Amino acid sequence: MIDDSLANNLTRKIIQQAKSGGYAVGGFCVFAADRAHAASVPISLHLDHCLKPSDAYLALECAFDSIMIDGSMFDEEENIRYVRSIVERAKAKNITIEAELGRMEGKEDGVPQIDLETVWTDPKKAASFVRETGVHFLAPSFGNVHGPYGPGGAEKHWQLDRLMKIYEKLGDRTPLVLHGTHPLSDDLVRVAMRLGMVKINQNRSVRNKYHEYLANFGGKGDLIALQENAVEAYSQDIERVMTEVFMSAGKA
Repeated sequence: MIDDSLANNLTRKIIQQAKSGGYAVGGFCVFAADRAHAASVPISLHLDHCLKPSDAYLALECAFDSIMIDGSMFDEEENIRYVRSIVERAKAKNITIEAELGRMEGKEDGVPQIDLETVWTDPKKAASFVRETGVHFLAPSFGNVHGPYGPGGAEKHWQLDRLMKIYEKLGDRTPLVLHGTHPLSDDLVRVAMRLGMVKINQNRSVRNKYHEYLANFGGKGDLIALQENAVEAYSQDIERVMTEVFMSAGKA
């Protein structure tokens, strides 16, 4: 359970409302913190994949509502100590913490490639990890990867039985976060939602129309119009997943 002292944390409020409402929220890339917090609907500012302790300490001094602490390069005990230390520091800042248990392979935009093998999350250790670290949200590794999936796609590589066991061990106490969503079918995202995924990270999968527009019209027309139309194309993909998949549209 999340500490009552963090009841006013914006990420916690958004995710808890999604859990109780039976829908998911998207984690989308943004580049202007002030505009996110000034929006007419609740938007929390989350830092993804904070890899080094020095970066985590710096992030705690910034305007983030939540931070993902990626200690997957550490061994199990060191990861627990590291995450617990950040959770304790973050409490005074009213910041909630997401952590990765296990290790996901592949490369994500902005995250350096680390030459380490995939380590799947052990369902038997999930509850103890949450209890020992005090972490608020958990990103499990169950065959999901950063970046494009290999032959057969996510349908072949995802271990849904493992995800189900993780969800069963944690129950509704700890919201799960889905990493590795490029590409996924809408139906597979819905399956993940039924198995406890409340926050669904979205990056390249909602930027397709944006890139297509720039590729087709990048050398043509007015620069301002190009930027505006590309962003509009980006927003269309975000609106689609919020409306048709996450079922979060109109829930604010």
